[in-house]
Amino acid sequence: MSGQTASSSLVCETFTESDIEGAHALSLQFRWPHRSDDWRFAAAAAGHGYVVREGTTVVGTALCWPWGEHGATLGLVIVSADQQGRGIGRMLMERLLEALGTRMTVLHATEAGQPLYEKLGFTTIGLLHQHQSDSFVAPIVEPPPGERLRPLEPGDTPRLIELASRASGLDRSALVPPLLDVSQGVALVRGDTVLGFALLRPFGRGHAIGPVAVAADDGLHMQRAKALIANRLAANAGAFTRLDTPDEHGLGPWLESIGLARVDTVVKMSRNGAPAHDPGVLQFAIVNQALG
Repeated sequence: MSGQTASSSLVCETFTESDIEGAHALSLQFRWPHRSDDWRFAAAAAGHGYVVREGTTVVGTALCWPWGEHGATLGLVIVSADQQGRGIGRMLMERLLEALGTRMTVLHATEAGQPLYEKLGFTTIGLLHQHQSDSFVAPIVEPPPGERLRPLEPGDTPRLIELASRASGLDRSALVPPLLDVSQGVALVRGDTVLGFALLRPFGRGHAIGPVAVAADDGLHMQRAKALIANRLAANAGAFTRLDTPDEHGLGPWLESIGLARVDTVVKMSRNGAPAHDPGVLQFAIVNQALG
């Protein structure tokens, strides 16, 4: 698509690493918390997309991430405030959707973006709540009887990929390994079996917890999730921490009770079907709103 124009002064090209600083500056216009490193990680994590420039200035971005053969996520869709109304958002989205073809694709929509996504064939499948604070109280939450928490080990990676994939309904084999490289993680185990895990990593204004995935086939999933999250909160006590949790799992009231205020809610949408979640594993926190 390199060199094609949206108008006489706008040029749309493939997003490359050289666009990261311009994209970061664009996101700061809207007070998005993303650091340059967050953009760099997202672009490197099997992502590709497009950037729109006016002259040398980045005025629009949109990225997508194919996961396995059939799924994808889409995000970091931004159009400069002074360029809105020129069809940049629609053009970027159409380029991405053409590249993704018939893949089942998930995104998280702001109120402003939702009407465009609906016109492009996305339907609402849920809500996502953003919780954050630097003054939370990390509670002590014991795992279910017979289970314990321990640091992640190198041999855990295949099991973590399995749990993350089953919980999200997306193939996470290309995402979990690079996440582990930048995260401090903890596993919840019974004997030698990993039943859940949570990752804490630098993101935005401080750190983010996610993904958090736990086995849910015996009714103990909420206790497992709280034990894992409380452990990661304790590891980050006194520092800014963010967590994005799906509405349907009901974790929000507990997060608010320990001081992680809900600051935003976005709509989860999908196109060409919906993720095939395994009800035996639940995701209580996502990686982020772009990667899912």
